[in-house]
Amino acid sequence: MAITIMGVTLSCQNQQSSHEPSVPVDKDVETQVEKILSRLTLEEKIGQMCELTIDAIQDMGQKENFQLDEEKLKLVFDTCKVGSILNVPLGMAATPEVWYNLIHAVNLRSEEQCNGVPQIYGVDQIHGASYCMGATFFPQEINQAASFNRTIPYRVSEIAAYESRACLIPWVYSPVMDLGRNPVWPRMWESYGEDSYLNAEMAVQAMMGYQGNDPNHIDTNHVAACLKHYMAYGVALSGKDRTPSYIPDRELKEKFFEPFKRCIEAGALSLMVNSGNNSGEPFHASHKFLTEWLKEGLNWDGMIVTDWADIENLYSRDHVAASKKEAIEMAINAGIDMSMDPYNVNFCRLLKESVDEGKVSMNRINDAVRRILRLKVRIGLFDKNTWDMPFAELEKQYPDYGSEKFDQEAIKMAEETMVLLKNENEILPLKPGAKILVTGPNSNSFQAQNGGWSYNWQGTRCDEACEAIGKYHTFYQALAEKLGAENVKLVEGITYQNVYSKSELENEPNIPAAVAAARGVDVILAFVGENSYAETPGNINDLTLSQNQQNLVKALAATGKPVVMILNEGRPRIIREIEPLCQAVIDAFLPGNYGGDALANLLTGEANFSAKMPFTYPKYINSFATYDYKPCENVATMDGAYNYDAVMDVQYPFGAGLSYTTYAYSNLKADKEEFQAGDEITFSVDVKNTGNVAGSEAVLLFISDMVATLTPDVKRLRGFEKVTLQPGETTSVSLTVKANDLAFVDNDGDWLLEEGDFRAAIGDQHITIKCNTTKKVTR
Repeated sequence: MAITIMGVTLSCQNQQSSHEPSVPVDKDVETQVEKILSRLTLEEKIGQMCELTIDAIQDMGQKENFQLDEEKLKLVFDTCKVGSILNVPLGMAATPEVWYNLIHAVNLRSEEQCNGVPQIYGVDQIHGASYCMGATFFPQEINQAASFNRTIPYRVSEIAAYESRACLIPWVYSPVMDLGRNPVWPRMWESYGEDSYLNAEMAVQAMMGYQGNDPNHIDTNHVAACLKHYMAYGVALSGKDRTPSYIPDRELKEKFFEPFKRCIEAGALSLMVNSGNNSGEPFHASHKFLTEWLKEGLNWDGMIVTDWADIENLYSRDHVAASKKEAIEMAINAGIDMSMDPYNVNFCRLLKESVDEGKVSMNRINDAVRRILRLKVRIGLFDKNTWDMPFAELEKQYPDYGSEKFDQEAIKMAEETMVLLKNENEILPLKPGAKILVTGPNSNSFQAQNGGWSYNWQGTRCDEACEAIGKYHTFYQALAEKLGAENVKLVEGITYQNVYSKSELENEPNIPAAVAAARGVDVILAFVGENSYAETPGNINDLTLSQNQQNLVKALAATGKPVVMILNEGRPRIIREIEPLCQAVIDAFLPGNYGGDALANLLTGEANFSAKMPFTYPKYINSFATYDYKPCENVATMDGAYNYDAVMDVQYPFGAGLSYTTYAYSNLKADKEEFQAGDEITFSVDVKNTGNVAGSEAVLLFISDMVATLTPDVKRLRGFEKVTLQPGETTSVSLTVKANDLAFVDNDGDWLLEEGDFRAAIGDQHITIKCNTTKKVTR
């Protein structure tokens, strides 16, 4: 679509694209953008394209009290006209007042020195407003995925947006929608698991929670979301952070592009790029991925920002450019709009030289700056009423910041996001009056409960912050409060060293002390897993649970007392040798500040487990798999035919999860026995609570393409819904699937729906339906 404003014809969306504008064109927004753009000099335009970390303007000599550095401010704003600042002052979560003082000051300076254009301040708010002191922390994304409840990511993001705006933060680098398909990856816990459909469904809800319902007019209870990290970041071959993936374009389009596409079509305003490369092609330098697939292919007028120093990485690490200047030219011409440099303003000088030399066109500069200004207009930054007021007035606008109401929601969410994986002889829920030993390095640590991006980057100051706030409980503290301190004994046996960026280090264990304490109890709760980490410091060479922790569980099991193993981890550590020794296993993942309270409710039966695994939990270090594997990866037969319900030899399959009640499925039907491209097929199934307590069940629909030109996945998740049932209650659940969504990407890069049989399965029920024509489709 093109519109004419002030005599200039704007192609704010791609005129050649057959795709409808992903964000509806708003003429008033475009008029304002063009008016601002027309008054900016080249230097001011280039400044808008530069983003620097807070270190570039703060007084680094001040270790306790945040202060801006006047000389740095002169360079950054007065001279270089920089358009965006990111990150947290002094490396630690700040109070709303500190955030206000910072952002208010930089906006005033920017407005004065950058031709009336305020800053857009960006922050990694990952599981709540996690860099805002006193804000509400929720379960991490991997927990949210385990709930299979779309309302949870929506509400987490909605509250995070509210509490961010209470600190004047208008832009958050979230949600993450990288498919976590290599369990070694240190950002597994930041994702919504291994499946494309699950990631897309949850990420769309998160994005809507952040932004609200009108992407052209973000109100002061919402923020602009920044999707990340585009794309295939979670499938690095090595499993190490920021290392290459090797995925063919066909698979990129079918699985990895899809969550980003869905979010952009739902109105997402910005996107951050994968720091790595795919088969040697850095995403930051790919015109195909950034411009052709995203901006043109989706007719999207949003803004693309780099990740940390990733233009510089094009020459210093990836060796696809001979200098930073050449790297800047490559990235900007590929479609990057803003460079998270993040320390050096030389980006501005080098880009101007490239423009003067004709290496980067003014059309490309104007397109990038329009996208940046459009984002700032949409968030309301040019309306000073959104940020220029006394702090006391701002505080009154957000009375629910860190409120009891939000706390209670966080507890309920955490209850719904921890997975019961084993429960022999109904050892759980705990019997009233039972004497409990709480042990393991994760039993009494807010740091372990939260994971990274919690108060500080690596989460290493969680305990300090939580103790200062004074209203949260570790796993042990919550159990002691609920069951009585006289019934709960804490002997950790192992503790972490808590060395910054070295999360694997443990202190000398004292396993005999834990074994001795077990003699006088009825049940042992062993909290094992990982300490907090984020990004590259979380890289590991071995996914196996630490030997100390395995030895602890083995020694406790040898006492003859029943052991309940609670896994508190961001990725699935190998537990093959100790899992058989435990009567019950729970994966709590990273449930946040209220994970202790939630787990205490679950262990005592006050709440019921309802979560399911959002990824495949491996059993062996050299045998990773995802649930949607190819048939030849698991040669399982039944009566001479391939068994589409077979699972590979894994510890726990995708979708595994128990409850204190049981469910029966029956009467699976489809409203069409035959279908064709463009149709919708509605499946219905009856679900009955056959147990004695109320519970919630995530109903998962899997569909298998029985024969295809390219070997199909054994099955794909195509729908889910969560229902709550009283004992004996039955309900009918309906799930609608678009026929076009059953297509696959062929070798020409087109979506192809082929004639033939499709098998649909829910629980132990399955039916076959048939596509009666072959056709290339659009999605």
